[in-house]
Amino acid sequence: MTSSALVEWLAQAGLRNVPLEDLVDGFGRRLNGAGVAVERLFVGMNTLHPMVRARSLIWDHGQGITKQFEFVHAEIDSAEIRQSPFDPMLRDGIAERRYRFDTGADVPALPVFEELQAAGTVEWMGWVLPLGELAPRVGGATEVEHAERGWLVVSATTSQPGGYRVEDVALLRQVIQVFAVAIKAVTTRAIGHGLLAAYLGNDPASRVYAGTVLRGEVQSVEAVLLFADLQGFTALADTVPGRDLIALLDDYLGCMVQPVVDHGGEVLKFMGDGLLAAFAVVGGDRAAVCADALKAATEALALVDRLNMDRRAGGQPAAGLDVSLHIGKVLYGNVGSDTRLDFTVIGPAVNEASRIEALCTPLGRPLLMSRAFAEVATLSQDRLVSLGRHRLRGVREETELFGLS
Repeated sequence: MTSSALVEWLAQAGLRNVPLEDLVDGFGRRLNGAGVAVERLFVGMNTLHPMVRARSLIWDHGQGITKQFEFVHAEIDSAEIRQSPFDPMLRDGIAERRYRFDTGADVPALPVFEELQAAGTVEWMGWVLPLGELAPRVGGATEVEHAERGWLVVSATTSQPGGYRVEDVALLRQVIQVFAVAIKAVTTRAIGHGLLAAYLGNDPASRVYAGTVLRGEVQSVEAVLLFADLQGFTALADTVPGRDLIALLDDYLGCMVQPVVDHGGEVLKFMGDGLLAAFAVVGGDRAAVCADALKAATEALALVDRLNMDRRAGGQPAAGLDVSLHIGKVLYGNVGSDTRLDFTVIGPAVNEASRIEALCTPLGRPLLMSRAFAEVATLSQDRLVSLGRHRLRGVREETELFGLS
């Protein structure tokens, strides 16, 4: 394969949004097909995500993609990152470096280089490439690079006696920037989807990316609705300092969110100190969906109980949690104005779930379920007990509510 053919393939791969793993694998195989004896490729980049700071992967000539890594924000200052050969390059603005292991001259004593030398590697060649308007850099654990300050690091190693030939280096330098452009093209969608998922939820993010963007574009679905709300948060807000209050709220919301995600639900909206989540009924298995929602609710309550024990042991204020479960038809999609949309669920069932949750404290029950939910939750009925009929605000007829036996 000629260098021009490789450049054309990279351009097409970027235009067609070829998955990152396929792009790196195809690049490595085509480099070898062009006569450049690349034994291993390392590709790493930063990203814009609430949890993940950077991603990387390793390609091996004989095995393809062998390892993939994700680094959270706090790990940007870890020894593994600081002992990377790219760390000084990023910090000092160095775009390219080469190290020959067979001569041993000026090779830093880094763990990755020791590993490569033990594997018979002769030469390492690395690049730092900006993926934005600003020069690439690495901030601290709390200083996140923004969308216009991306960077890509790439290294190519060879076991070829004598290292890379002059023509090998020329070809690598000719194609590496096109490779970076292709990487940027295929990862932009992933970054966008990741951000949307963090703020909207995974399913709404996928629907928005698939073209569900028009105001009023909704569909009728059946779903189990989970409302969760902290007890006494308003009083806490008056006594806990601002940053401590946010940290407290994050801890409690984490207890609510993780069980929902673990059991297949979508958190659709945070509402102050509470949330609305939905478990879509797919394929008609309503009882299984109800069982999953009930597991999420009970696990969230258990996590909050555990968190409260730790907080009280440390002399910190604590808050209880109220949860309601209801099932019904809802409208799921875009609601709002022509300039600001919300992807959420609306309908009478949503209102009823909210009003059921409001009765948790008066009834002394942290978890309440509607009669509609209890009738469908056939896999869990031995755990449910009727609490009698109660009036919901704004609902004409009384409704029977259920709790855990």
